[in-house]
Amino acid sequence: MTDAEFESLADAALAAVERAFERAALDLDVQSKGAGVLEIEFADGSKVIVNRHAAAREIWVAARSGGFHFRRVDQAWRDTRDGTELFAALSKIASAQSGTPVNLAPG
Repeated sequence: MTDAEFESLADAALAAVERAFERAALDLDVQSKGAGVLEIEFADGSKVIVNRHAAAREIWVAARSGGFHFRRVDQAWRDTRDGTELFAALSKIASAQSGTPVNLAPG
């Protein structure tokens, strides 16, 4: 994958993440913090940061529950530790941080 291909795929994924959080029925604020960085702030003040990391060609997620790295595998962004798909992982993270079941989906 070239740098341009990574940036295009990562930017598309971040845009889908932003839309998914905006559609979620949660009390939160989603802000783009510059090229390739999203900050999601929950009602309790806790945050999730989702960003692209060009050097590693990964999408990184920082949350209360820890840090996660996602690499493009077979047309999906997968956790480098356990293979969980990005939106499934973000659903679990958002559910834990909001205290409400959340099912985020790309689209």
